[in-house]
Amino acid sequence: MLLESLREQVLKANQEIARRGLAPHTFGNASGIHRSGSQPLVVIKPSGVDYNALTTADLVVTDINGKILEGTLKPSSDLDTHTLLYRAFPQIGGIVHTHSEFATSWAQACKPIPCLGTTHADYFHGSVPLTEPLTAEEVASGYVRNTGEVIVRRFKAENLDPIAVPGVLVAGHAPFAWGKNAHEAVEHADVLEYIARLAFRSVLLNPSSADLPVHVRDHHYMRKHGPKATYGQKR
Repeated sequence: MLLESLREQVLKANQEIARRGLAPHTFGNASGIHRSGSQPLVVIKPSGVDYNALTTADLVVTDINGKILEGTLKPSSDLDTHTLLYRAFPQIGGIVHTHSEFATSWAQACKPIPCLGTTHADYFHGSVPLTEPLTAEEVASGYVRNTGEVIVRRFKAENLDPIAVPGVLVAGHAPFAWGKNAHEAVEHADVLEYIARLAFRSVLLNPSSADLPVHVRDHHYMRKHGPKATYGQKR
């Protein structure tokens, strides 16, 4: 069986998004990529399989263009989005797609999540971006692939670093998050849902809520992720 270690990581990531309530029913998926060797290989959840029933043997292995190399089940219907993001963002090693309640609400409202406080700034360097809606032509010519395209287009248009902004809202759809591996992608998906909930309640309490001042935002992000980060313990 190919990539047993990565399969274990991806299995745990899929189970974890279900355990944390980020993906009710089968509304979500996680993947990971193995970038060393002769060609990058992707491990992803099969389509529509219950998280509690999922095993490492059920996971599907594809190349970075989505060609199935190992697996007897159909891969996630979001496979083409995952593989496109892996091609566009070579820094990332894991992707999670959920339909978590509050982040999906912002996506359906077609509003980016503003950076209103330091909890947000600790993980996302700026607002959580929102894609443009897919056009009728994009839906007809390749809906899943073009979902990835609109994500990449938003990051290029705003010159965003996918490491500093580890997630996005797809307009009318739901969030995607990523990280250096599948485990970190789950953490970012969980944080994204939490800050979406905080932002929703903040705006509900005060519709005039203002973005966190840039100097405070940058200080919080850099103290955790910058070259002179002070957060956490030295290894």
